[in-house]
Amino acid sequence: MDLPAGAADLIGSQCAAGRAAGLDVLTEVPAQEIARALGLRVPRMVAAADPETARRAGLRGTRVVVKAAGLLHKTDAGGVLVAENDPEAIAAAARSVGESAGAAGCLVVEHVDHDPAAEILAGVRWSDAFGPVVTIGIGGIAAEITPLEAVIVAPATAGRIPAALDASPATRLLTGGLRGRPPAADAGVLADLAARLLALGEAAMPHDLVEFEVNPLVVAGGAPVSLDALAVLGSGERRPGRPPLPEDGLQRLLRPDSIVVVGVSERMNPGRVILRNVLAAGYPPERVTVVKPGRDEIDGCRCVPDLGSLDGPADLMVLSIAADAAPGAVEHVVAVDAVRALILIPGGLGERPGTEPAAAEIRDTVLAARRGGRRSPVVIGPNSMGVRSRAGRYDATFIPPERMTPAGGRPAPVAVIAQSGAFTLSRLDRLPWLQPASVITVGNQLDVTVGDCLAHLAGDPGVEIAACYLEGFAAGDGDRALRAAARFRERGGTVLWYRGGRTTAGARSAASHTAAVATEDRVARSLAAAAGVLEAATLDEFEDLLRLAVLLRERPPAGLRFAAVSNAGFECVAAADALGPLEAAGLSGATRARLEQILAGGGLAGIAGAQNPLDLTPIAGDAAFAAAVEAVLDDPGVDVAVVGCVPYTPALQTLPDAIDAPGSVVGRLAALAGHPTPWAAVVDGGRRYDPMAGALEAAGVPVLRSMDRAVRLLGRYAAARVGSGS
Repeated sequence: MDLPAGAADLIGSQCAAGRAAGLDVLTEVPAQEIARALGLRVPRMVAAADPETARRAGLRGTRVVVKAAGLLHKTDAGGVLVAENDPEAIAAAARSVGESAGAAGCLVVEHVDHDPAAEILAGVRWSDAFGPVVTIGIGGIAAEITPLEAVIVAPATAGRIPAALDASPATRLLTGGLRGRPPAADAGVLADLAARLLALGEAAMPHDLVEFEVNPLVVAGGAPVSLDALAVLGSGERRPGRPPLPEDGLQRLLRPDSIVVVGVSERMNPGRVILRNVLAAGYPPERVTVVKPGRDEIDGCRCVPDLGSLDGPADLMVLSIAADAAPGAVEHVVAVDAVRALILIPGGLGERPGTEPAAAEIRDTVLAARRGGRRSPVVIGPNSMGVRSRAGRYDATFIPPERMTPAGGRPAPVAVIAQSGAFTLSRLDRLPWLQPASVITVGNQLDVTVGDCLAHLAGDPGVEIAACYLEGFAAGDGDRALRAAARFRERGGTVLWYRGGRTTAGARSAASHTAAVATEDRVARSLAAAAGVLEAATLDEFEDLLRLAVLLRERPPAGLRFAAVSNAGFECVAAADALGPLEAAGLSGATRARLEQILAGGGLAGIAGAQNPLDLTPIAGDAAFAAAVEAVLDDPGVDVAVVGCVPYTPALQTLPDAIDAPGSVVGRLAALAGHPTPWAAVVDGGRRYDPMAGALEAAGVPVLRSMDRAVRLLGRYAAARVGSGS
């Protein structure tokens, strides 16, 4: 939706006039003019400098509202009164609000009859990460008492406004579906309001406005009416946009035809480890050049004394040098057009006190070249652990292989993108069966961001899953990341992320309630869900959601009908308690009959019942246990399942020296790994049963270590996949 004709000019003039008057915030009349420009109805109002002027307001209707002028939170200060539309009553109200709120003047406003329980808060504020963010929730006094649920929309999710409304509890509150509240508006009015506010944000933010709020807004006569508004002004200056990355930069990064390594020592320093890892991954040594004066060759690769001796631009350069030398090196690389993609290993730049100028110098060098129309490399880092690319046949990380658990398993169409190299190492080392297509540690995101990587990989059919660790979004990067996640979703892919630093994202609530209702963390969570992102709340959740996404990607859930099988009653109770979006499947008559036969054959007749959840008790042996699991998975009414195998019973072969024995439950369950019905296993036991869990996972079964966690996370994964239409 576009703004009404002439609205942008009117809004711009109101903001310019406010800045010229030295104001940071517009209230009352000028803010309401912005509301009117959006197409909202605004009550008639008369400004009065004193009670005598107020009594001559001359408004229609039986009642009026008298408001203290110039205050942000009038209700809190006792600055709002409803009075009879009588000169004496109006004058008395004007004196009262003036005394209570300490205001010099007041506004006499046409009274709009409405139910105070049906008031709406509607606002849009600028987010450096996501652009203009629209918030719609319960308004009036409720917004002042406590932050409530809100509908949240941004440009990246503008195409999903109806879905955002449908998914938000705030919509049900506003439309009268919960708590007996009277309906404040229908979904059509809310969707139109969200679109209007988003249009305002895209036209006026952040140069003219950084925030605009209507509170309360009511629906009268079928139309939205702004009863009060405020606007927080921007600087008036338009920010220059970030110049685009070179089109082929990330392609060269991940599939380089030539590699240059700078910072290789005679001893085993990080640069030397990087060089050896590059070669060990299969990259041809004849296409690697080492910048090292005094040597002709090292580890089978040609050496040159300096960057000026390179044979034309290389595709990829890894710069593993001291942090204080990095700005000069990058300046030289850009000046001689030495490379198309650059990995900056040096740590501390921009993080350690005193290094901020050096980091800024690198950024300015790269951006100045692009703005001047000259080529500059895409830059990963600084503080990067490096990059691995299976398609590029290289590993440019500085971790010696003997420090990692030996990898196994088959390659997976997964990209890991992280700001933290240590996080990346720890997660991958705990999942040695996972062999990603690429691992990109972006470090401080001085140039290339997580969103840039996601946007590039969204167009790569060889990547079905992107797993990201974020410590904060660079400017505009939340928007880029969400748009890329939506593209993954559209083609049946999955984006999973964990966001660190969430507790420091405070609300700027001094001027309005919009930011208090929609903190940066809440905004990020809501928008991620709308874009189809699987967001992990903890690091362990990240690991388990990644397990599910990778190992179930070839047979994702087609629905939310769920079944659980276990040999422990507590797990069956936990599964029922943790359903979330899942719904307990009703087993068919044929499945129940089949289970009864299996139970009878396993000595469980009269002990276990053919039901969901299915409690096999510790009596079930290997054959009966696996046969019951297969029967449940075969049921056409089951879309997804969890199988809990508490391993302590002597009826099952679960000990390390027995898991490979003929007929063991581990082998039998492993044979069901590719069953068309997706399922996950739970091995709720101590370290003695790690080999059992490892054997199942090596066979392709995602293994979690507690039933409630498995059901909860599988429910989130299934809901996301079913919601994507995949």
